[in-house]
Amino acid sequence: MHNIPTGPAHHLEPHEHEHSHGRHSHDGHVHSHAGHEHGHPQGHTHSHHGHTHHHHDGAHVVTADGAEVPEGERIEPGKLWQPSLNDDQQILWIDATEGASGDMLLAALIEAGADAESIATVLETIAPNKLHLQQRRVQRGAFSALKVDVIADEPNPPARHLSDIKEMLSTDGVPEVTRELATEAFTRLAIAEAKVHGESVDSVHFHEVGALDSIGDIVGVCEAIRTLMITQATSSKVAVGAGTIQTMHGTLTVPPPAVAELARGWEIEAGGPEDVGELCTPTGMTLIRTICSAVGDIPSMQMQAVGFGAGTRVRKDRAGLLRVVLGTKSSFKTTEKTLITGEDEYSEGDTVVQIEANVDDLDPRVWPAVIDRLMDAGAVDAWLTPIVMKKGRPAHVCSALAKKEHVQSVTEALLAHTSTIGVRVSAPAHRRVLKREWHTVQVDGHPVRIKVSGDGEESTIQQATAEYVDVEELADLLNVPQRIALARAQNIAWENGLYPGAPWPTSDGEDQT
Repeated sequence: MHNIPTGPAHHLEPHEHEHSHGRHSHDGHVHSHAGHEHGHPQGHTHSHHGHTHHHHDGAHVVTADGAEVPEGERIEPGKLWQPSLNDDQQILWIDATEGASGDMLLAALIEAGADAESIATVLETIAPNKLHLQQRRVQRGAFSALKVDVIADEPNPPARHLSDIKEMLSTDGVPEVTRELATEAFTRLAIAEAKVHGESVDSVHFHEVGALDSIGDIVGVCEAIRTLMITQATSSKVAVGAGTIQTMHGTLTVPPPAVAELARGWEIEAGGPEDVGELCTPTGMTLIRTICSAVGDIPSMQMQAVGFGAGTRVRKDRAGLLRVVLGTKSSFKTTEKTLITGEDEYSEGDTVVQIEANVDDLDPRVWPAVIDRLMDAGAVDAWLTPIVMKKGRPAHVCSALAKKEHVQSVTEALLAHTSTIGVRVSAPAHRRVLKREWHTVQVDGHPVRIKVSGDGEESTIQQATAEYVDVEELADLLNVPQRIALARAQNIAWENGLYPGAPWPTSDGEDQT
């Protein structure tokens, strides 16, 4: 686990007041925030537009989103975290059963061991002298948790578009992994906002989420993922709350439109007392959807660390904490693309999704073309399985395997080229895939490809078979039955050292993996 500067322990804060998304009345120092009022003693002056706040007692600061909170320990920029040979890749589980927001997830990851100094360095890189973090211990019900506040000094913050944020992330010094993950998160958020507001992705602006506090949350979490060497992540179902909230667009029902759009395909849970309000913010849902691949219970792991992150609002009905659990992975090898590298972790595995449908009313002469179209759409394999449906009707299960980037196109092909009205898409599964190469041999002057499979160099051949399309053509050219052409091709393959148990061929073949 990585060492982070924690500094001296701070006293636990029993109560905080949230001042975001409300109106401010400076006459008499009264601030009204969606029904919450709080009086300030003489000597307080607030300039909320520029986020400049002077407190004679020096005990409070105002965060970038307008919440007045106790002053904590500032997290100073330093060196960017760099991996070492002793760092283990880890898996992450996010417990969002009490809600989720960007600052809650950031705090939980820092408490679980993320390099806070490196996070502060990245934020200083993208917004020099405009953005910094503070951390402090807080009490939420019976539990102690870490609270991380984003403090911004940006007079008259602009309405940022996706292109503006991409430009910030393109600054030299931002780690590539962090940049790519953050870009994916903001793009996902932009697509949701554009759909909600009926605008194009390029023209939509992020409102509150484009402010530096939310940029700090999203980029900070992405850098935390990098420093923790997290390669796989899942989450619990996400609690979204209930009732209504006040926004710049007026009164909205929970979950608000952006959160609902981001939650498509994810398991959520609503409910709570009438005043529970919003438990999951757009930033929180964006990060969960960007980082996590599935919803479920804690996966099998050797647990290494637990972190609790607190939000700004103190709730009466629950602790209101987000929990993260970190652990080391099992020894099962896959090639799931990792959050850290974006590259295959092992060469001998693969991660695929199975797409299938039951069909009982399609002309059987169409099935060969259906299989071809599935393969054209990006499936790595496709097949038919005979079944008997209700009332004794004969039918087929049409199945296909596809990698993540081709799931949508294969699904659409199955719907378009069969008579099914529904398609099942399974959770990602791991498969063991051998290395495959084509090696061409000459049979009486005619080329025949031999498919060789195994674990590659420094191993032996496990399978070596003649490509049957070539065998059919060979039989026609030699005017012999196909079984004889096949036998001739296999004999030549053996003579060329292409048979099970033989050393892996040293000549370069055409990679078919």
